[in-house]
Amino acid sequence: QVPVLQTNNGPGLTGLMTIAAHLVRQARKEQLLGSSAEEKAVVQQWLEYRVTRVNGGSSKEDTRTVLKDLNMHLEDKVYLAGNIFTLADILMYYGLHHIMVDLTVQEKEKYLNVSRWFNHIQHYPGVRQHLSDVIFIKNRLYTNAH
Repeated sequence: QVPVLQTNNGPGLTGLMTIAAHLVRQARKEQLLGSSAEEKAVVQQWLEYRVTRVNGGSSKEDTRTVLKDLNMHLEDKVYLAGNIFTLADILMYYGLHHIMVDLTVQEKEKYLNVSRWFNHIQHYPGVRQHLSDVIFIKNRLYTNAH
């Protein structure tokens, strides 16, 4: 099911990325699309990944692959495009929410970088909206040192 946005002037816009990028520009929040040419390309890459891999994948194996890819990518990054919060983070968050809700504590620990990123994004002002808060339990075990 492909989303369509009917605008007041001209034809409707079709496709999640097209609509999202249009709304970002309408809101004058272009920084969400990236600042430099390289950032814009990385944001676009993750938006495409979101549509083709996250939306396209349906099996457990597809889900594991996506989580593995993201976990490796986020190893040394705060956000998908590096050190800036972008539209890619927002749309990936929405695409992964139903997956993250169902992960066990052990699975969340296995994909620690994804869990860290997801928890950070869900607490970013204005992002979570109506979606449930995904709980990440962090139990610390302390040993008794004499």
